[in-house]
Amino acid sequence: MSSRLLAGSLATIGAVGALAGALLGSGLPAPPQEWAFGVLGLVLPALGWLLTVRRPDLRYGWLFLAAAACFGLAALGTGLAVRFHYSGPVVVWLSALYATFYGLTWIFVPLLFPDGRLPSRRWRPVAWIGGVAIAMHTVGNGLFGVDPARPGELPAVLTTGAIWAALASALGQLLTFLTAVVVLAGLVVRWRRSERAERGQYAWMVAGTAVQLFAGVLLLFLLDARLWGAVVIGLLTVMAALPVAVLVGIVRHRLLDIRFGLRGSRLHLIFDLRPTVDEVLSGLGTALAATPEPVEQLGRLAAAVRDGLEARWAAVTLADGTRVAAGEEEGGTALAVPVRGGLGRIELGPRRAGRYDREDRRLLEALAVPAGLAIQSAGLVARLVNAQEAERRRIERNIHDGVQQQLVALIAGLELARVTGAGPDALARLREQARQTLTDLRELAAGIHPSALSQGGLVEAVEERCSGLPVPTTVTADPGLRARRFADEVEGAMYFTVSEAVANALKHAAAARIEVRLTLAPGRVRATVADDGRGFAPATAARRGLATLADRLDALGGGMEVHSEPGKGTRMHAWVPADA
Repeated sequence: MSSRLLAGSLATIGAVGALAGALLGSGLPAPPQEWAFGVLGLVLPALGWLLTVRRPDLRYGWLFLAAAACFGLAALGTGLAVRFHYSGPVVVWLSALYATFYGLTWIFVPLLFPDGRLPSRRWRPVAWIGGVAIAMHTVGNGLFGVDPARPGELPAVLTTGAIWAALASALGQLLTFLTAVVVLAGLVVRWRRSERAERGQYAWMVAGTAVQLFAGVLLLFLLDARLWGAVVIGLLTVMAALPVAVLVGIVRHRLLDIRFGLRGSRLHLIFDLRPTVDEVLSGLGTALAATPEPVEQLGRLAAAVRDGLEARWAAVTLADGTRVAAGEEEGGTALAVPVRGGLGRIELGPRRAGRYDREDRRLLEALAVPAGLAIQSAGLVARLVNAQEAERRRIERNIHDGVQQQLVALIAGLELARVTGAGPDALARLREQARQTLTDLRELAAGIHPSALSQGGLVEAVEERCSGLPVPTTVTADPGLRARRFADEVEGAMYFTVSEAVANALKHAAAARIEVRLTLAPGRVRATVADDGRGFAPATAARRGLATLADRLDALGGGMEVHSEPGKGTRMHAWVPADA
């Protein structure tokens, strides 16, 4: 049975039992006090159902449902006894559940307030004593066999078993009352020690528990005295005290993370509870998908965390110190979790009402997963933008320092030749200078995007790149790869990765031999560049150009691995997805 079905069943039992018991006891038309009895019996199961459905992680809702179901069944048993003048074991045991209802609302509702957990381990013995007392009181009432229609009358025949049952019931009732007093005292202490934002919530729970406990004890004396009018008032007070306290706490102090409000131009009743993990992640996924800019994604993430946990502010801080915040950063950091992989952290300011609990930390840790993806995306884009800017500046510098200067010299030579009437030798020198400038310009263009790559493909471009190297270099490729063409970004990424690895082997490794291998695996193109140079320690060496190319491969869904040891050469593996 699913949790929703179970919650609905318990709520239905509580609501239908309370209403049916009231109408069975009086018949139709029912007097006002019976209608009040039935209506008040609907509040607790409705609140319990709402909490268990919207906040299944909060065990407090199940406590309300259990109490409501016990009350509804007990009211139904009493109504059946009154209506049909039947005092058999069924109605006796049903009516005995009143003791369970009182015990749950006197002891466990205030003890487990507000999140369904004990305040500390020191309260475990109190909880056990309370549970045993409630069981003794309930079972004793069921075995004693008092007619629910005549609660003040004793059975006609008192057997030994009935006497022992009466003693167990009386002892359980006394322990229930004493335990309830201890719990109420502890609730008062927690109220006095609570923060300002929580004090109103605790105050109403203290008031509701105290009134219900007092009315319940008073009800016992009224039953013994058979003051039936006062019994009705006492019973309604017992029923109303806790729901009224909870509802006032909700309206005025957002008790249990519930709010009432208006929506739209018409009057609506809104139960606005804290979203679940799935709800926050679903909304966050939609927001991130609609936000292409990585930095804006971090802002959306911070806003989702702030709203989901009702924080005054939330911030996402990257490892490099970049910080994106949502809300005014008033007050210090109240809760923070690291993002996986050391990419940064998520920080929360103080909560708008109350304090953060374990469920809040669990929600924040769940949000750290999409936070890591957003941070990775933002960092990757930032590195690519920086790499593009560096490449633009490199090309600008090469043009300025190389081809531009050669063209200026060529123009000056031509102007001088025109003025002086230069002979054939001077014109030959100018012609050679123009050819050299053209060669340099072609080499510069090849560094941007080589023509061999556009015309002949990856294998031909790599072979041309390695053909004029000053050290022996072999290029091997899988059969059939030479005739294959791939997307421009795939071929460009692999070509420049191989070129950078070969350049590093020449400049830094003092290699005597270089091997390049191109392969086509299912769904990906691979390149391996190996040399017999001096090698290095990858953990301590800066990768420079390869780091930029690794980001480029990563953006395409590929990757790079570099293996090297001092004195043992270097081997670079790179791959990128491609249609097989």
